[in-house]
Amino acid sequence: MYNMATMKINVDEYLWMALKEDITSEDVTTNAIMREDKLGEAELLCKQDGVVAGIQIFERVFHLLDENTKVEMYVKDGDVVKNGQLMAKVTGDIRTILTGERVALNYLQRMSGIATHTRKLVDLLGDAKIKLLDTRKTTPNMRIFEKYAVRVGGGTNHRLNLSDGVLIKDNHIGAAGSIKRAVDMAREYAPFVRKIEVEVETMEQVQEAIDAGADIIMLDNMDNETMKKAVALIDGRAETECSGNVTAERVKDIIETGVDYMSCGALTHSSAIMDISLKNLHAI
Repeated sequence: MYNMATMKINVDEYLWMALKEDITSEDVTTNAIMREDKLGEAELLCKQDGVVAGIQIFERVFHLLDENTKVEMYVKDGDVVKNGQLMAKVTGDIRTILTGERVALNYLQRMSGIATHTRKLVDLLGDAKIKLLDTRKTTPNMRIFEKYAVRVGGGTNHRLNLSDGVLIKDNHIGAAGSIKRAVDMAREYAPFVRKIEVEVETMEQVQEAIDAGADIIMLDNMDNETMKKAVALIDGRAETECSGNVTAERVKDIIETGVDYMSCGALTHSSAIMDISLKNLHAI
C-alpha cells in the first residue's frame, strides 16, 4: 500500500506529468461552464467484475489539484468488486472533479485491469508452488503503477529496472560470444549479492548455463515437453523460469513442467482496462 512518503517520493512526479499532459494551459470546457467555486459530489461506479488496484492513486490525483477534495472510499486495493458497485464518492470543487476525472480514472482503470488479469492467473495456479512474475514490458512512465498492480493481484515482481538484477538474454550472449563468457563477465562485474539469470532457448544452452553456474535459468519459448526435460537436466542446480506465450490455457501444463517461476509479459502490456466511471456529478 502506498503511504504519503511513498506518494511524494515515487508517485507525485508521474501524476503531475499526466496532469500536465492533459492540461497544457487550462481546462477550457470546465472554465467556460463553471465560472466560480461550487461544492459538488460524484460517485465512482464499477461497471464490471474485477479486482481493485490504484484507489489511492485515484484519490491522490484530486488532492494534487486541490488538497481540500475529499474521497470517501468504500473499497481498498485487492478487493474483488462487482458490476454496479459503488466504490467511492468524490466531494469538492466541481471544477477540480471535472478537471481531474480522466487522469484519475486512467490510472485506476489501467491498474485494476492488470490486477484483475493477474488474479485470474494466480487463481489458476492454485496451490502450486510456482510463482507468477511480471516483466519489463510496461507502458513508459507507468512501470511503478503497473508492477504495483501485479502485486495487488497476487503476482510477484521480476526486475523493476535494468539496475535491479543481471538477466543475460540472447543479444547479450551474442555480444559476449557465449553463455559462459557472459556469465563470467557478469560475475566479475556485478556485486556479489546479485543473482545471475540466463535466458536459453535450446537444451544445449541449458547445459551451457548449468556449466557456467547461472543462478536462474529462463526457459524461453520452449514447448512443455522440452521444459520438462530442461528442468530434469537442471535438477535443482539453478532456479528455473518459464517465459514466452504464457496464457491461461497453458497454466496447467506449465505447472506440470516443474519450473519455479512463470513470467508473463501480457500482465502489463496486454491487460484490458477495467470499466470504471465517475458518474452522477451534482452540486451540493
